[in-house]
Amino acid sequence: MNDFLSSCRDVVGAANVLTETADLERYLTDWRRRYTGRALGVVRPANTDEVAAIVRLCNLHHVPLVPQGGNTGLVLGSVPDQSGNAIVLSLSRMTRIRATDTINNTMTVDAGCILEQIQNAAAEAGRLFPLSLAAEGSCTIGGNLATNAGGTAVLRYGNTRELCLGLEVVTAQGDIWNGLRGLRKDNTGYDLRDLFIGAEGTLGVITGAVLKLFPQPKAQLTALAAMKSPEEALRFLSMAQERCGAALTGFELMSDFCLTLVTKHFPQMRLPFPQSYPQYVLLELSDSESEEHANDMLEGLVSEALEQVIIDDAVIASSIAQSRALWNLREHIPLAQAEEGKNIKHDVSVPISRIGEFIRVTDVLLAEQFPGCRMVTFGHLGDGNLHYNVSPPENASPDAFIESQPAINRVVHDSVHAFGGSISAEHGLGALKRDEVRAYKSEVELGLMRTLKQALDPLNIMNPGKVI
Repeated sequence: MNDFLSSCRDVVGAANVLTETADLERYLTDWRRRYTGRALGVVRPANTDEVAAIVRLCNLHHVPLVPQGGNTGLVLGSVPDQSGNAIVLSLSRMTRIRATDTINNTMTVDAGCILEQIQNAAAEAGRLFPLSLAAEGSCTIGGNLATNAGGTAVLRYGNTRELCLGLEVVTAQGDIWNGLRGLRKDNTGYDLRDLFIGAEGTLGVITGAVLKLFPQPKAQLTALAAMKSPEEALRFLSMAQERCGAALTGFELMSDFCLTLVTKHFPQMRLPFPQSYPQYVLLELSDSESEEHANDMLEGLVSEALEQVIIDDAVIASSIAQSRALWNLREHIPLAQAEEGKNIKHDVSVPISRIGEFIRVTDVLLAEQFPGCRMVTFGHLGDGNLHYNVSPPENASPDAFIESQPAINRVVHDSVHAFGGSISAEHGLGALKRDEVRAYKSEVELGLMRTLKQALDPLNIMNPGKVI
């Protein structure tokens, strides 16, 4: 492999082929720090031509590669396995905003751009790029596209797939497909873009993208509402959609236990209610007319929901600082759960209308089979995506509880399947859920996926062992 690594150095420069153990660690360890793979090295190209050259070398030497952006994934999709045969292809040097077109409302970017960098560049141009998620300060747009990331604004703007008009991709053979067309309509054959979005780097390497931009809203208002049950939250969602239409951009469900963990581990944060309630909803309106119009809309919604006893209490943020404080409660749930100790995560989706029933039924199933387990249930109610996480009983051994993960996964995923849902809503499959999904997809569906993989990557060098 010395000849291969030497050739890589010729392409990207010696400083950008990392092989020392100390230099490799952050590329080989997953975000939750539960798994560390092995690799021949990390190669860091600076542009698309260099990516293509490295992929051609991988073909020549039969070396697998693992594309990596910010390495913030949760399903082991961006780290190599234990074989040590692969390289990590890091796109961290590819951070160029290539073009911004405010008339076409598009931005063309390198795949290694940090999501927050794109948000800020859009704002400087007087536009909005609405993809927003907890890791936005470190995740890259290439990773967001490769996993079809969701986030908190899917209700209004859709997943990353809906925010992308065109791609630039290096194929498994090292060819460059330039599909960077900022078109809303292009009906000229198979949609190649959609093959690579959500494929987790198993079919090709995304190196660039044309992203949709939107006008900046005139006002963004936030409210936190308290209620008795997820069923009441669904009633509130229906009312909000009827009253607010497209202005409703966020609708996040959080259980009382979620926020109890937040206030326990981050005591500087406080709930704005004099008592606790079983469930909470954080909602956001983005209005293109005026702040006064948005405020009237939100106050009218909250008043009607209180009158109909759909919600029990509510607070509307009256400043940016108050809005940020409410969002901090939601965004600190994963951090608080990590502080609480080891836990078992599930990123699932079920039809929105069945979320309340799913939570009620599955909570009972888990309580019967794993007495004392604590449910950390929160997520994007407006698009049907729940982070349905399970923490061990108080004073139980976390390690012993984690050994129950396969059995707990089976209970949760069987229930998700019974409710017509998906075992991965926005995190992808990676290596963690690759085998699990086989119990829930038909042989026809799996066969079609294998056919695509074989056709586009016959040597199986693109992120092998992931997805399929």
